[in-house]
Amino acid sequence: WSGRNNLSSRSNGLVSYNCLVVNSDSLKSCQKPVDKYIEYDPVIILINAILCKAQAYRHILFNTKINIHGKLCIFCLLCEAYLRWLQLQDSSQNIDPDDLIRYAKEWDFYRMFGIASLEQTSFLVGIFITLWWMRPKMLKTKSDFILLLKALLLSSYGKLLLIPAVIWEHDYTPVCLAFIKVFVLISNSQAIRVTLNLNRLLPWLAIFFGLILENGVVCSFQKMGWDI
Repeated sequence: WSGRNNLSSRSNGLVSYNCLVVNSDSLKSCQKPVDKYIEYDPVIILINAILCKAQAYRHILFNTKINIHGKLCIFCLLCEAYLRWLQLQDSSQNIDPDDLIRYAKEWDFYRMFGIASLEQTSFLVGIFITLWWMRPKMLKTKSDFILLLKALLLSSYGKLLLIPAVIWEHDYTPVCLAFIKVFVLISNSQAIRVTLNLNRLLPWLAIFFGLILENGVVCSFQKMGWDI
């Protein structure tokens, strides 16, 4: 499925498309709705996206006009910086996670935000380099890179769960943080697969090299004596 469809008609409130459907390597024209999520409630779409269903990702990326990827990226980085800032604090101190004014005045918080931004950038660069090297025809134009970047940023929404995981701290918090990390990587993989119409292996390979480059940045900061 190309994901780029032209709206042809509306009847009885239902959306009809004149489109090309790609299914099992066969190509045929149709007059039926090819995106079932057009008629779904947004809550259902969100639930299916959380379940990492490919059709839900295609609908969000190609048939909606979501333009919050930049703001979402900044907010996710703030969440990650806040988590790291808390981890830097002395465990003996009684820190209120709701004390926003206190952490906003901390230099360490801004330092953690900068480090998180560099790590995120390194991760994305590693993915782009790997995909461009292995599938150069799929990333020919600037619009191809922008679409993939938007897909990766939107699919990182799972990082928003870092804040409640820290606020409601308990014995299983480290497990929750690891689960969130895995969930974000799975979402990233599905976003790459849907955007470029790839198999399951190549997106994970790109993510693997992205993680290598990201960890390389972490090691560099640690050698400089920075606490991360």
